[in-house]
Amino acid sequence: MAAGVRGEGRRAEILRAALEVIAERGYRSASLGAIAERVGLTQQGLLHYFPSKEALLVAVLEERDQWDAVPDSQWRIDLLASLVEYNAMRPGIIQTFSALLGESVTEDHPARDFFTRRYVTVRENMAAVLRAEYGDHLPGGLTPERAAPLMTAVMDGLQYQWLLAPESVDMPQAFRDFLSLLGGDGEGGEARPGGDAEARPGRRD
Repeated sequence: MAAGVRGEGRRAEILRAALEVIAERGYRSASLGAIAERVGLTQQGLLHYFPSKEALLVAVLEERDQWDAVPDSQWRIDLLASLVEYNAMRPGIIQTFSALLGESVTEDHPARDFFTRRYVTVRENMAAVLRAEYGDHLPGGLTPERAAPLMTAVMDGLQYQWLLAPESVDMPQAFRDFLSLLGGDGEGGEARPGGDAEARPGRRD
């Protein structure tokens, strides 16, 4: 087996171990030593593959995005709601994501490039989902491109609130409530696909 192939296999093993340790212990307690021990390495040996804890955690998030990926043509609003429900079942990973996201706004943070690139892709995907659901204008008049940052902000902002007070914030239900608002349903029902944006006053291009 070539050294490169062995190296990739070892990296994948470390990422799996990191996910397990994060799920079991949370973001702060997922030490490099604990992860290294799980794969039979010293901490120094693990640093051969990932030069820092931040680099390893970013790789974990990239791996998570690959697992969560859905072909662009198959994304639907109901799948977004299902993804929020799924995230509520893995608090360790969401804690890692949220902690690194908050830290990444500082200059030269190792996660800054990852999150910058990720948000470009996420906003594009959100716009595509909204256009497939509502057409060129949502019931309230916004274009999918203008609504996409709001959708993204709600998804990530809810994660922070849920992590801080899971007993008070029902993240999946709150996201479904937001979808109802997007669909023009002020009574808290299900989001309505389509919607006559042309007939609504105050529509803006």
